[in-house]
Amino acid sequence: MITSDLLRPGSLVVSCQAGPGNPFHSPEPMALMARAAEAGGAAAIRANGAADVAAIRAVTRLPIIGLNKLGDPGGVFITPTFESAVGIVEAGADLIALDGTLRPRPDGAELANQIDRIHRELGVPVLADVDSLEAGLAAREAGAELVATTLSGYTNGRTPGGPDVELVRQLAAKLDCPVVAEGRIRTPEDVRAVCEAGAYAVVVGYAITNPMDITARLVGAIPRR
Repeated sequence: MITSDLLRPGSLVVSCQAGPGNPFHSPEPMALMARAAEAGGAAAIRANGAADVAAIRAVTRLPIIGLNKLGDPGGVFITPTFESAVGIVEAGADLIALDGTLRPRPDGAELANQIDRIHRELGVPVLADVDSLEAGLAAREAGAELVATTLSGYTNGRTPGGPDVELVRQLAAKLDCPVVAEGRIRTPEDVRAVCEAGAYAVVVGYAITNPMDITARLVGAIPRR
């Protein structure tokens, strides 16, 4: 299996990302987050943008799942084109994450074509971020080596409060490749639930690397008098 040396079964991947408006939105804090994650036992890092990937590569030898968020967040914007993947690999990513949903891609290309070019021209495997069983099956058919539940709840309605354990279970039962659980995983109970549902690996982001989000959720839990 092409991914076996990059992501081990039972791995915890830490997503080191911070958007505009977050005080941690720069490569140096993300590199520090990655170092802390590695010290805590993370097996890989997920990172956005060439600058962050390069900064993280400089401080860790852990595998990096790289992506490039471009364009309208309401559509396909996670590594939406082949060209958007090139700089990420050059910066040090070992694997490319991209939108694997059934939505139209901004350049009009088929998902299979983008994955094929990444394989042939960049020489790295692909993780497809999907939102449904149908998308997961199609992404695997298109050549993705791993399929993740990253976009479940973000493409067609109200976002649920917790991880999509049922989608993990469905994908694990139908696919012949590793299924990665990602999205709204915040507690040890969440991690156990997705692992019991068949997740090969687990990605956790905001619950580890976004103090602003953690603070806001805790503040929101304080009873108002």
